[in-house]
Amino acid sequence: MEILIAVAGLGILCLIAEIFNLRKAIVPVTIAGLLATLVYVGLKITGKSAELFPGFGIDEASMNNMFVTTKFGLAFTGLFVLLALLLIALTPQFQKDHKAKLSDFVAIKLFLLTGAIALVSFGNLSMFFLGIEILSIALYVLAASEPKNLRSNEAGMKYFLMGSFASGFILFGIALIYGATGSFDLTYISAINREIMPWWFNIGVILITIGLMFKVAAVPFHFWAPDVYEGSPALTTATMSTLAKVAAVAAFFKLVIMLNPVMKGYLTTINVVAVLSMLVGNLIALRQTSVKRMLAFSGISHAGYMLLAFQFISVTEAESNLFYYAAAYALAGIAAFGVIIAVNEAKQSEQISAFNGLGKTHPVLAAILSGSLLSMAGIPVFAGFFGKMMLFSQVLEKGKFIPQTKTAVLTLVLLAVISSIISVGYYFKVIIAMYNKEADAETEPKKLPWVYTAVAGVAIVLNLALSALPAVLADLWK
Repeated sequence: MEILIAVAGLGILCLIAEIFNLRKAIVPVTIAGLLATLVYVGLKITGKSAELFPGFGIDEASMNNMFVTTKFGLAFTGLFVLLALLLIALTPQFQKDHKAKLSDFVAIKLFLLTGAIALVSFGNLSMFFLGIEILSIALYVLAASEPKNLRSNEAGMKYFLMGSFASGFILFGIALIYGATGSFDLTYISAINREIMPWWFNIGVILITIGLMFKVAAVPFHFWAPDVYEGSPALTTATMSTLAKVAAVAAFFKLVIMLNPVMKGYLTTINVVAVLSMLVGNLIALRQTSVKRMLAFSGISHAGYMLLAFQFISVTEAESNLFYYAAAYALAGIAAFGVIIAVNEAKQSEQISAFNGLGKTHPVLAAILSGSLLSMAGIPVFAGFFGKMMLFSQVLEKGKFIPQTKTAVLTLVLLAVISSIISVGYYFKVIIAMYNKEADAETEPKKLPWVYTAVAGVAIVLNLALSALPAVLADLWK
Protein backbone atom coordinates (compact mmCIF):
# COMPACT_ATOMS: atom_id res chain seq x y z
CA MET A 1 0.00 0.00 0.00
CA GLU A 2 2.78 2.41 0.86
CA ILE A 3 4.36 1.74 -2.56
CA LEU A 4 1.13 2.70 -4.29
CA ILE A 5 0.89 5.90 -2.26
CA ALA A 6 4.53 6.77 -3.05
CA VAL A 7 4.01 6.39 -6.80
CA ALA A 8 0.73 8.31 -6.77
CA GLY A 9 2.50 11.01 -4.74
CA LEU A 10 5.15 11.31 -7.41
CA GLY A 11 2.42 11.86 -9.98
CA ILE A 12 0.89 14.64 -7.91
CA LEU A 13 4.34 16.22 -7.43
CA CYS A 14 4.73 16.34 -11.23
CA LEU A 15 1.54 18.38 -11.50
CA ILE A 16 2.63 20.67 -8.65
CA ALA A 17 6.00 21.19 -10.37
CA GLU A 18 4.11 22.41 -13.44
CA ILE A 19 2.35 25.05 -11.34
CA PHE A 20 5.72 26.42 -10.11
CA ASN A 21 7.27 26.14 -13.60
CA LEU A 22 9.84 23.52 -12.55
CA ARG A 23 9.62 21.39 -15.69
CA LYS A 24 13.36 20.67 -15.86
CA ALA A 25 13.24 18.94 -12.47
CA ILE A 26 10.24 16.73 -13.25
CA VAL A 27 11.98 13.81 -14.94
CA PRO A 28 15.13 13.67 -12.74
CA VAL A 29 13.06 13.82 -9.53
CA THR A 30 10.62 11.20 -10.86
CA ILE A 31 13.44 8.84 -11.86
CA ALA A 32 15.10 9.30 -8.46
CA GLY A 33 11.78 8.60 -6.74
CA LEU A 34 11.19 5.46 -8.82
CA LEU A 35 14.72 4.23 -8.11
CA ALA A 36 14.10 4.69 -4.37
CA THR A 37 10.78 2.85 -4.73
CA LEU A 38 12.52 0.02 -6.60
CA VAL A 39 15.09 -0.32 -3.79
CA TYR A 40 12.28 -0.40 -1.22
CA VAL A 41 10.46 -3.12 -3.19
CA GLY A 42 13.68 -5.14 -3.23
CA LEU A 43 14.04 -4.77 0.54
CA LYS A 44 10.40 -5.74 0.99
CA ILE A 45 10.86 -8.91 -1.11
CA THR A 46 13.92 -9.96 0.88
CA GLY A 47 12.18 -9.16 4.17
CA LYS A 48 14.73 -6.53 5.20
CA SER A 49 12.42 -3.54 5.02
CA ALA A 50 10.99 -4.26 8.48
CA GLU A 51 14.51 -4.28 9.95
CA LEU A 52 15.61 -1.06 8.26
CA PHE A 53 12.28 0.78 8.57
CA PRO A 54 10.62 -0.51 11.77
CA GLY A 55 7.04 0.62 12.11
CA PHE A 56 6.95 1.88 8.51
CA GLY A 57 4.08 0.73 6.33
CA ILE A 58 0.33 0.41 6.45
CA ASP A 59 -1.50 -2.44 8.16
CA GLU A 60 -3.40 -4.41 5.52
CA ALA A 61 -6.11 -5.41 7.98
CA SER A 62 -6.91 -1.74 8.57
CA MET A 63 -7.62 -1.46 4.84
CA ASN A 64 -10.01 -4.45 4.96
CA ASN A 65 -7.52 -6.38 2.83
CA MET A 66 -8.15 -4.17 -0.18
CA PHE A 67 -4.41 -4.61 -0.76
CA VAL A 68 -2.44 -7.72 0.11
CA THR A 69 1.33 -8.15 0.14
CA THR A 70 2.54 -11.30 -1.57
CA LYS A 71 5.79 -12.24 -3.26
CA PHE A 72 3.89 -12.43 -6.55
CA GLY A 73 2.60 -8.88 -6.13
CA LEU A 74 5.93 -7.48 -4.95
CA ALA A 75 7.90 -9.12 -7.76
CA PHE A 76 5.58 -7.73 -10.42
CA THR A 77 5.49 -4.35 -8.67
CA GLY A 78 9.29 -4.19 -8.91
CA LEU A 79 9.09 -5.07 -12.61
CA PHE A 80 6.44 -2.42 -13.25
CA VAL A 81 8.47 0.28 -11.47
CA LEU A 82 11.53 -0.64 -13.54
CA LEU A 83 9.57 -0.54 -16.81
CA ALA A 84 7.96 2.78 -15.89
CA LEU A 85 11.40 4.21 -15.05
CA LEU A 86 12.72 3.25 -18.50
CA LEU A 87 9.63 4.59 -20.28
CA ILE A 88 9.70 7.89 -18.39
CA ALA A 89 13.40 8.28 -19.22
CA LEU A 90 12.37 8.31 -22.89
CA THR A 91 9.59 10.86 -22.38
CA PRO A 92 11.46 14.23 -22.54
CA GLN A 93 13.11 13.45 -25.87
CA PHE A 94 9.97 11.92 -27.36
CA GLN A 95 7.79 14.82 -26.18
CA LYS A 96 10.32 17.50 -27.18
CA ASP A 97 7.65 19.22 -29.29
CA HIS A 98 5.27 19.28 -26.31
CA LYS A 99 7.53 20.49 -23.50
CA ALA A 100 4.72 22.49 -21.95
CA LYS A 101 2.83 19.24 -21.36
CA LEU A 102 5.77 17.20 -20.06
CA SER A 103 4.39 17.12 -16.52
CA ASP A 104 1.09 15.78 -17.86
CA PHE A 105 2.75 12.94 -19.75
CA VAL A 106 4.92 11.92 -16.79
CA ALA A 107 2.03 12.18 -14.31
CA ILE A 108 -0.25 10.05 -16.51
CA LYS A 109 2.43 7.35 -16.74
CA LEU A 110 2.78 7.39 -12.95
CA PHE A 111 -0.97 7.06 -12.46
CA LEU A 112 -0.90 4.24 -15.00
CA LEU A 113 1.77 2.64 -12.82
CA THR A 114 -0.47 2.91 -9.75
CA GLY A 115 -3.18 1.06 -11.67
CA ALA A 116 -0.69 -1.66 -12.65
CA ILE A 117 0.47 -2.06 -9.03
CA ALA A 118 -3.14 -2.32 -7.84
CA LEU A 119 -3.71 -5.07 -10.43
CA VAL A 120 -1.16 -7.37 -8.77
CA SER A 121 -1.78 -6.32 -5.14
CA PHE A 122 -5.57 -6.41 -4.88
CA GLY A 123 -7.32 -8.57 -2.33
CA ASN A 124 -10.76 -7.34 -3.24
CA LEU A 125 -12.72 -7.32 -6.51
CA SER A 126 -13.57 -3.63 -6.15
CA MET A 127 -9.87 -2.73 -5.95
CA PHE A 128 -9.18 -5.01 -8.92
CA PHE A 129 -11.71 -3.05 -10.99
CA LEU A 130 -10.32 0.30 -9.85
CA GLY A 131 -6.83 -0.83 -10.83
CA ILE A 132 -7.81 -1.94 -14.30
CA GLU A 133 -9.78 1.26 -14.93
CA ILE A 134 -6.97 3.55 -13.72
CA LEU A 135 -4.58 1.77 -16.07
CA SER A 136 -7.06 1.76 -18.97
CA ILE A 137 -8.09 5.42 -18.70
CA ALA A 138 -4.44 6.49 -18.65
CA LEU A 139 -3.87 4.49 -21.85
CA TYR A 140 -6.96 6.01 -23.54
CA VAL A 141 -5.53 9.49 -22.89
CA LEU A 142 -2.02 8.57 -24.06
CA ALA A 143 -3.32 6.87 -27.22
CA ALA A 144 -5.09 10.09 -28.26
CA SER A 145 -2.35 12.44 -27.03
CA GLU A 146 -1.57 13.81 -30.51
CA PRO A 147 -4.79 15.74 -31.27
CA LYS A 148 -3.58 16.95 -34.68
CA ASN A 149 -2.84 13.39 -35.80
CA LEU A 150 -5.93 11.69 -37.22
CA ARG A 151 -4.51 8.22 -36.60
CA SER A 152 -3.93 9.07 -32.93
CA ASN A 153 -7.51 10.36 -32.62
CA GLU A 154 -8.81 7.19 -34.23
CA ALA A 155 -6.66 4.98 -31.99
CA GLY A 156 -7.81 6.78 -28.84
CA MET A 157 -11.49 6.61 -29.77
CA LYS A 158 -11.33 2.98 -30.88
CA TYR A 159 -9.45 1.95 -27.75
CA PHE A 160 -11.82 3.90 -25.52
CA LEU A 161 -14.99 2.40 -27.04
CA MET A 162 -13.69 -1.17 -27.15
CA GLY A 163 -12.05 -0.87 -23.73
CA SER A 164 -15.21 0.49 -22.15
CA PHE A 165 -17.20 -2.37 -23.64
CA ALA A 166 -14.72 -4.88 -22.15
CA SER A 167 -14.85 -3.10 -18.78
CA GLY A 168 -18.63 -3.53 -18.86
CA PHE A 169 -18.17 -7.30 -19.12
CA ILE A 170 -15.77 -7.26 -16.17
CA LEU A 171 -18.06 -5.10 -14.03
CA PHE A 172 -21.12 -7.25 -14.76
CA GLY A 173 -19.07 -10.36 -13.95
CA ILE A 174 -18.02 -8.86 -10.60
CA ALA A 175 -21.67 -8.02 -9.84
CA LEU A 176 -22.71 -11.63 -10.50
CA ILE A 177 -19.93 -12.99 -8.28
CA TYR A 178 -20.96 -10.59 -5.52
CA GLY A 179 -24.55 -11.72 -5.92
CA ALA A 180 -23.46 -15.35 -5.60
CA THR A 181 -21.12 -14.90 -2.61
CA GLY A 182 -22.23 -11.72 -0.86
CA SER A 183 -18.64 -10.43 -0.77
CA PHE A 184 -15.96 -8.72 -2.83
CA ASP A 185 -13.19 -10.16 -0.63
CA LEU A 186 -11.21 -12.73 -2.62
CA THR A 187 -9.93 -14.60 0.44
CA TYR A 188 -13.53 -15.21 1.50
CA ILE A 189 -14.66 -16.08 -2.03
CA SER A 190 -11.81 -18.55 -2.61
CA ALA A 191 -12.67 -20.40 0.63
CA ILE A 192 -16.31 -21.06 -0.29
CA ASN A 193 -17.17 -24.60 -1.42
CA ARG A 194 -17.69 -24.43 -5.21
CA GLU A 195 -20.39 -27.13 -5.02
CA ILE A 196 -22.79 -24.80 -3.20
CA MET A 197 -22.22 -21.84 -5.54
CA PRO A 198 -25.25 -20.76 -7.61
CA TRP A 199 -24.97 -21.09 -11.38
CA TRP A 200 -24.48 -17.36 -11.97
CA PHE A 201 -21.11 -17.48 -10.17
CA ASN A 202 -19.68 -19.32 -13.19
CA ILE A 203 -21.34 -16.83 -15.54
CA GLY A 204 -19.57 -14.05 -13.63
CA VAL A 205 -16.21 -15.80 -14.00
CA ILE A 206 -16.80 -16.22 -17.74
CA LEU A 207 -17.67 -12.52 -18.18
CA ILE A 208 -14.55 -11.42 -16.29
CA THR A 209 -12.47 -13.83 -18.38
CA ILE A 210 -13.84 -12.33 -21.62
CA GLY A 211 -13.07 -8.80 -20.44
CA LEU A 212 -9.51 -9.70 -19.42
CA MET A 213 -8.87 -11.52 -22.69
CA PHE A 214 -9.64 -8.23 -24.39
CA LYS A 215 -7.25 -6.38 -22.09
CA VAL A 216 -4.38 -8.80 -22.90
CA ALA A 217 -5.31 -8.79 -26.63
CA ALA A 218 -5.81 -12.55 -26.89
CA VAL A 219 -7.57 -14.09 -29.90
CA PRO A 220 -10.48 -13.69 -30.66
CA PHE A 221 -10.57 -10.41 -28.68
CA HIS A 222 -7.51 -8.95 -30.39
CA PHE A 223 -8.95 -6.94 -33.28
CA TRP A 224 -8.38 -3.57 -31.63
CA ALA A 225 -4.65 -4.08 -31.03
CA PRO A 226 -3.07 -3.60 -34.52
CA ASP A 227 -4.97 -0.39 -35.28
CA VAL A 228 -4.51 1.08 -31.81
CA TYR A 229 -0.80 0.17 -31.68
CA GLU A 230 -0.21 1.66 -35.14
CA GLY A 231 -2.19 4.86 -34.56
CA SER A 232 -0.92 5.66 -31.07
CA PRO A 233 2.32 7.60 -30.51
CA ALA A 234 5.24 5.15 -30.52
CA LEU A 235 6.03 5.66 -26.82
CA THR A 236 2.41 4.88 -25.94
CA THR A 237 2.60 1.75 -28.09
CA ALA A 238 5.71 0.73 -26.14
CA THR A 239 3.80 1.27 -22.87
CA MET A 240 0.82 -0.77 -24.08
CA SER A 241 2.88 -3.68 -25.34
CA THR A 242 5.08 -3.96 -22.24
CA LEU A 243 3.86 -2.51 -18.93
CA ALA A 244 0.12 -2.61 -19.65
CA LYS A 245 0.09 -6.07 -21.23
CA VAL A 246 2.20 -7.66 -18.49
CA ALA A 247 0.02 -6.06 -15.79
CA ALA A 248 -3.17 -7.38 -17.40
CA VAL A 249 -1.79 -10.92 -17.76
CA ALA A 250 -0.55 -10.95 -14.15
CA ALA A 251 -3.94 -9.73 -12.88
CA PHE A 252 -5.71 -12.35 -15.03
CA PHE A 253 -3.52 -15.10 -13.58
CA LYS A 254 -3.99 -13.95 -9.97
CA LEU A 255 -7.76 -13.66 -10.37
CA VAL A 256 -8.10 -17.15 -11.86
CA ILE A 257 -6.04 -18.60 -9.01
CA MET A 258 -8.21 -16.86 -6.40
CA LEU A 259 -11.59 -17.55 -8.02
CA ASN A 260 -10.56 -21.16 -8.70
CA PRO A 261 -13.09 -21.87 -11.48
CA VAL A 262 -13.88 -25.59 -11.58
CA MET A 263 -16.40 -25.48 -14.42
CA LYS A 264 -15.90 -28.12 -17.06
CA GLY A 265 -13.92 -26.95 -20.07
CA TYR A 266 -12.63 -23.69 -18.54
CA LEU A 267 -8.93 -24.58 -18.76
CA THR A 268 -9.48 -26.18 -22.17
CA THR A 269 -10.90 -22.86 -23.38
CA ILE A 270 -7.85 -20.99 -22.02
CA ASN A 271 -5.60 -23.45 -23.89
CA VAL A 272 -7.52 -22.98 -27.14
CA VAL A 273 -7.26 -19.19 -26.79
CA ALA A 274 -3.51 -19.53 -26.07
CA VAL A 275 -2.94 -21.65 -29.21
CA LEU A 276 -5.03 -19.36 -31.41
CA SER A 277 -3.22 -16.29 -30.06
CA MET A 278 0.20 -17.82 -30.76
CA LEU A 279 -0.64 -19.04 -34.27
CA VAL A 280 -2.84 -16.17 -35.47
CA GLY A 281 -0.50 -13.51 -34.06
CA ASN A 282 2.61 -14.99 -35.63
CA LEU A 283 1.06 -15.91 -38.97
CA ILE A 284 -0.45 -12.46 -39.56
CA ALA A 285 2.75 -10.75 -38.37
CA LEU A 286 4.57 -12.40 -41.29
CA ARG A 287 2.62 -10.23 -43.74
CA GLN A 288 3.20 -6.88 -42.03
CA THR A 289 5.40 -4.13 -43.45
CA SER A 290 4.87 -1.69 -40.56
CA VAL A 291 7.08 -2.38 -37.55
CA LYS A 292 4.41 -1.21 -35.09
CA ARG A 293 1.73 -3.47 -36.60
CA MET A 294 4.21 -6.31 -36.68
CA LEU A 295 4.91 -5.90 -32.97
CA ALA A 296 1.18 -5.61 -32.28
CA PHE A 297 0.63 -9.10 -33.71
CA SER A 298 3.80 -10.25 -31.98
CA GLY A 299 2.29 -9.03 -28.69
CA ILE A 300 -0.84 -11.08 -29.39
CA SER A 301 1.30 -14.20 -29.79
CA HIS A 302 3.21 -13.45 -26.57
CA ALA A 303 -0.09 -13.13 -24.71
CA GLY A 304 -0.73 -16.70 -25.88
CA TYR A 305 2.62 -17.88 -24.53
CA MET A 306 1.93 -16.26 -21.15
CA LEU A 307 -1.48 -17.96 -20.96
CA LEU A 308 0.42 -21.26 -20.85
CA ALA A 309 1.25 -20.42 -17.23
CA PHE A 310 -2.40 -21.12 -16.39
CA GLN A 311 -1.59 -24.86 -16.42
CA PHE A 312 -0.66 -24.42 -12.75
CA ILE A 313 0.21 -27.83 -11.33
CA SER A 314 2.20 -25.93 -8.73
CA VAL A 315 1.01 -22.35 -8.24
CA THR A 316 4.43 -21.28 -6.98
CA GLU A 317 6.18 -22.65 -10.06
CA ALA A 318 3.58 -21.09 -12.35
CA GLU A 319 4.02 -17.67 -10.68
CA SER A 320 7.79 -17.89 -11.04
CA ASN A 321 7.63 -18.95 -14.70
CA LEU A 322 5.08 -16.30 -15.61
CA PHE A 323 7.13 -13.58 -13.94
CA TYR A 324 10.34 -14.66 -15.67
CA TYR A 325 8.70 -14.74 -19.10
CA ALA A 326 6.93 -11.42 -18.53
CA ALA A 327 10.19 -9.74 -17.43
CA ALA A 328 12.11 -11.14 -20.42
CA TYR A 329 9.40 -10.09 -22.89
CA ALA A 330 8.88 -6.61 -21.44
CA LEU A 331 12.59 -5.75 -21.29
CA ALA A 332 13.10 -6.98 -24.87
CA GLY A 333 10.07 -4.91 -25.91
CA ILE A 334 11.42 -1.69 -24.40
CA ALA A 335 14.84 -2.33 -25.96
CA ALA A 336 13.19 -2.81 -29.34
CA PHE A 337 11.00 0.28 -29.05
CA GLY A 338 13.93 2.42 -27.92
CA VAL A 339 15.57 1.75 -31.29
CA ILE A 340 12.32 1.85 -33.27
CA ILE A 341 11.36 5.27 -31.87
CA ALA A 342 14.81 6.67 -32.70
CA VAL A 343 14.68 5.41 -36.31
CA ASN A 344 11.05 6.39 -36.85
CA GLU A 345 11.67 9.93 -35.60
CA ALA A 346 14.75 10.32 -37.77
CA LYS A 347 13.20 8.95 -40.98
CA GLN A 348 9.52 9.74 -40.35
CA SER A 349 8.65 6.19 -41.35
CA GLU A 350 7.32 3.14 -39.50
CA GLN A 351 8.06 0.73 -42.33
CA ILE A 352 10.59 -2.09 -42.06
CA SER A 353 12.43 -0.48 -45.00
CA ALA A 354 13.35 2.43 -42.68
CA PHE A 355 15.81 0.05 -40.97
CA ASN A 356 17.74 -0.70 -44.17
CA GLY A 357 21.48 -0.45 -43.55
CA LEU A 358 21.17 0.40 -39.85
CA GLY A 359 23.86 -2.20 -39.09
CA LYS A 360 26.40 -0.10 -41.00
CA THR A 361 25.31 3.40 -40.07
CA HIS A 362 24.42 2.80 -36.38
CA PRO A 363 25.87 -0.59 -35.40
CA VAL A 364 25.09 -0.23 -31.66
CA LEU A 365 21.40 0.42 -32.27
CA ALA A 366 21.26 -2.43 -34.79
CA ALA A 367 22.89 -4.82 -32.31
CA ILE A 368 20.42 -3.84 -29.55
CA LEU A 369 17.40 -4.27 -31.84
CA SER A 370 18.72 -7.60 -33.11
CA GLY A 371 19.18 -8.82 -29.53
CA SER A 372 15.67 -7.79 -28.51
CA LEU A 373 14.07 -9.44 -31.55
CA LEU A 374 16.09 -12.63 -31.00
CA SER A 375 14.93 -12.69 -27.39
CA MET A 376 11.28 -12.37 -28.45
CA ALA A 377 11.81 -15.14 -30.98
CA GLY A 378 13.17 -17.39 -28.22
CA ILE A 379 16.73 -17.72 -29.50
CA PRO A 380 19.55 -18.53 -27.04
CA VAL A 381 21.36 -16.81 -25.26
CA PHE A 382 18.64 -14.28 -24.49
CA ALA A 383 16.10 -14.48 -21.66
CA GLY A 384 13.20 -15.08 -24.04
CA PHE A 385 14.58 -18.55 -24.78
CA PHE A 386 14.71 -19.53 -21.11
CA GLY A 387 11.27 -18.02 -20.51
CA LYS A 388 9.72 -20.19 -23.22
CA MET A 389 11.63 -23.22 -22.02
CA MET A 390 10.27 -22.75 -18.47
CA LEU A 391 6.68 -22.36 -19.65
CA PHE A 392 6.89 -25.36 -22.00
CA SER A 393 8.43 -27.46 -19.23
CA GLN A 394 5.62 -26.47 -16.89
CA VAL A 395 3.02 -27.67 -19.40
CA LEU A 396 4.87 -30.96 -19.86
CA GLU A 397 4.98 -31.41 -16.08
CA LYS A 398 1.19 -31.38 -16.11
CA GLY A 399 1.20 -34.44 -18.40
CA LYS A 400 3.60 -36.17 -16.03
CA PHE A 401 1.45 -35.57 -12.92
CA ILE A 402 -1.92 -36.04 -14.67
CA PRO A 403 -1.38 -38.90 -17.17
CA GLN A 404 -4.79 -38.52 -18.83
CA THR A 405 -3.73 -35.06 -20.07
CA LYS A 406 -0.46 -36.27 -21.59
CA THR A 407 -1.60 -36.21 -25.23
CA ALA A 408 -3.25 -32.80 -24.82
CA VAL A 409 -0.20 -31.16 -23.24
CA LEU A 410 2.18 -32.65 -25.82
CA THR A 411 -0.03 -31.21 -28.56
CA LEU A 412 -0.11 -27.86 -26.78
CA VAL A 413 3.69 -27.68 -26.48
CA LEU A 414 4.18 -28.84 -30.08
CA LEU A 415 1.90 -26.08 -31.38
CA ALA A 416 3.70 -23.53 -29.18
CA VAL A 417 7.08 -24.63 -30.58
CA ILE A 418 5.78 -24.44 -34.17
CA SER A 419 4.40 -21.00 -33.45
CA SER A 420 7.76 -19.90 -32.05
CA ILE A 421 9.51 -21.14 -35.20
CA ILE A 422 7.07 -19.16 -37.37
CA SER A 423 7.91 -15.98 -35.45
CA VAL A 424 11.55 -16.22 -36.55
CA GLY A 425 10.39 -15.34 -40.08
CA TYR A 426 9.16 -11.83 -39.33
CA TYR A 427 11.72 -10.97 -36.65
CA PHE A 428 14.49 -11.79 -39.12
CA LYS A 429 12.89 -9.55 -41.76
CA VAL A 430 13.99 -6.58 -39.67
CA ILE A 431 17.42 -8.06 -38.93
CA ILE A 432 18.02 -8.80 -42.63
CA ALA A 433 16.98 -5.24 -43.50
CA MET A 434 19.52 -3.85 -41.03
CA TYR A 435 22.48 -5.94 -42.18
CA ASN A 436 21.81 -7.06 -45.77
CA LYS A 437 20.25 -3.99 -47.36
CA GLU A 438 21.69 -0.61 -48.19
CA ALA A 439 20.55 2.55 -46.46
CA ASP A 440 19.23 5.55 -48.37
CA ALA A 441 22.16 7.99 -48.11
CA GLU A 442 19.89 11.02 -48.62
CA THR A 443 17.63 10.30 -45.67
CA GLU A 444 20.11 8.56 -43.36
CA PRO A 445 20.69 10.67 -40.19
CA LYS A 446 24.29 10.90 -39.02
CA LYS A 447 23.40 11.18 -35.34
CA LEU A 448 20.49 9.96 -33.23
CA PRO A 449 19.56 11.11 -29.69
CA TRP A 450 21.72 9.31 -27.12
CA VAL A 451 18.87 8.75 -24.67
CA TYR A 452 17.25 6.14 -26.94
CA THR A 453 20.49 4.20 -27.17
CA ALA A 454 21.02 4.43 -23.41
CA VAL A 455 17.54 3.20 -22.42
CA ALA A 456 17.49 0.47 -25.07
CA GLY A 457 20.99 -0.60 -24.01
CA VAL A 458 20.03 -0.83 -20.33
CA ALA A 459 16.95 -2.88 -21.22
CA ILE A 460 18.84 -5.42 -23.35
CA VAL A 461 21.61 -5.74 -20.74
CA LEU A 462 18.97 -6.51 -18.11
CA ASN A 463 17.47 -9.06 -20.49
CA LEU A 464 20.86 -10.75 -20.83
CA ALA A 465 21.30 -10.62 -17.04
CA LEU A 466 18.01 -12.52 -16.69
CA SER A 467 19.29 -15.20 -19.05
CA ALA A 468 22.51 -15.53 -17.05
CA LEU A 469 20.77 -15.75 -13.65
CA PRO A 470 17.37 -17.42 -14.09
CA ALA A 471 17.63 -19.14 -10.71
CA VAL A 472 17.80 -15.78 -8.90
CA LEU A 473 14.21 -14.96 -9.84
CA ALA A 474 13.03 -18.46 -9.05
CA ASP A 475 14.48 -18.03 -5.55
CA LEU A 476 12.11 -15.09 -4.92
CA TRP A 477 9.30 -17.57 -4.35
CA LYS A 478 11.20 -19.76 -1.89
